[in-house]
Amino acid sequence: MYREQIKILDCTIRDGGLINNHDFDHRFVRAVYKALSAANVDYMEIGYKNSRRLFSPKDYGIWKFCDDEDIKKVIDGIESKTKISVMVDVDRVDVDDVKPRKESVVDMIRVACYVKDVDKAIRLVNHFADKGYETTVNLMAISRILETELNECFHQLAEECKANVIYVVDSNGALYQETTEYLIKKAKSICKGKEIGIHAHNNQQLAFSNTIEAIIHNANYLDGTVFGMGRAAGNCPLELLFGFLKNPKFDIRPILDLISTEFIPLREKIEWGYIIPYAITGMLDEHPRAAMALRDSDKKENYREFYESLIGSDEVE
Repeated sequence: MYREQIKILDCTIRDGGLINNHDFDHRFVRAVYKALSAANVDYMEIGYKNSRRLFSPKDYGIWKFCDDEDIKKVIDGIESKTKISVMVDVDRVDVDDVKPRKESVVDMIRVACYVKDVDKAIRLVNHFADKGYETTVNLMAISRILETELNECFHQLAEECKANVIYVVDSNGALYQETTEYLIKKAKSICKGKEIGIHAHNNQQLAFSNTIEAIIHNANYLDGTVFGMGRAAGNCPLELLFGFLKNPKFDIRPILDLISTEFIPLREKIEWGYIIPYAITGMLDEHPRAAMALRDSDKKENYREFYESLIGSDEVE
């Protein structure tokens, strides 16, 4: 599947930070950036650009806020073509905190929103584009969007938004191959002139296969994470993407070294990846927050009770 237009964006630190309140130290993030650079990954999403008025630095690590000074500590002295991305959520960013692109080490700003907030997302994207950044809109929970809303949203993005890329985001890990094909084709047909991206969660162990399906139908921006690390069930594993793409630009060896030295030890401290509660929320097209709460409780392995609590079953044997 070699295609020159394909770009890989690694969101290990940003999505993985949802597991530990973005509390990674500079050394760890620098190790990730160094490996991604050596592997020739196109973008590294290093965290969120969130407002300190809404999120206290006492409760979150530095990658919740992504100050340029912290990013510089990670990237300085490393020869790299890997661009830096940050994400903002609608209503959670102070736009005045974002410097013009020529004054920042950040290359891309991705704006995440639900379909109901697409107007706000467009305003943010256009503001950041005018400041010189590459931009994307990431449509979250796309599996739960009504058809009429999705059509209107795509047309609005096509006509009013300066984003370079429109991302289909399977927040609940609920999509299957056929639905992925349908959504990518719809986005391509309406949002002409824009690239389409895919961000897949692995609740049902389909993040990789759904990403492949998106590639087949000409999605050129692909999200992945090292060892699949990410919130709850995690994301499409970066190393598997490398194997599928067979693009000589990418070198899997630095990623394998990184997994061995950093991510195997980390997984003994932090849980992520496919487990039954996350599979259940994926099957039911539910946000994984209930499953995450279960995993923090003393009933973490009581799968049937959890399933029945979500479907409202009162069946007894």
